[in-house]
Amino acid sequence: MSDDLTVLLEADPASLSYEQARDGLAAIVGRLEAGDAPLDEALRLWERGEALARRCSDYLDAADKRLSEVVGEQPPAQPDAPF
Repeated sequence: MSDDLTVLLEADPASLSYEQARDGLAAIVGRLEAGDAPLDEALRLWERGEALARRCSDYLDAADKRLSEVVGEQPPAQPDAPF
């Protein structure tokens, strides 16, 4: 496992950027899909994947909220005039 991946898999999820959490989650999925991890490691990876997925979800929820606030501040779009 590369040093960068080790950091992603061991760091506190709250300290990771969206991209780091996403990359860590993708690495875990790849490892689990390979099917060669012993049961204890697979369970540890699954738990870590859940934590990283929550972190990604939190980021996306915050981004959605920010976009909703920005869109809510703009005047409503005018519908096209009928022909």
